[in-house]
Amino acid sequence: MIRQNIARCTEIFAGLRFEKDLIRQFLREDIMQESVIYQDILQKGEFKFFYRQLNRRFGEIDISIIERVRELSTEQLEGLGEAFLDFSSVEDLVAWLEQLG
Repeated sequence: MIRQNIARCTEIFAGLRFEKDLIRQFLREDIMQESVIYQDILQKGEFKFFYRQLNRRFGEIDISIIERVRELSTEQLEGLGEAFLDFSSVEDLVAWLEQLG
């Protein structure tokens, strides 16, 4: 476990200095994808993308709804992204969030 954490940190810091291909040549990509930091970055990117789509389609959304979306995991955001294609109103989003609990 400690070794994996060190490897993950090494990959993140290596990204500040070296090209992606060089890093992948020396470090395994699957270890990096398991990283908590990597998952956090991925989740933030997915949230930003969904937020832009939501605002474009429905305009300004109540902040309480946005905060609920922000708290979703990466997997939940992926599911929401698919479900969003069928939404016709913000109420559909609220209903989807309610199903999660």
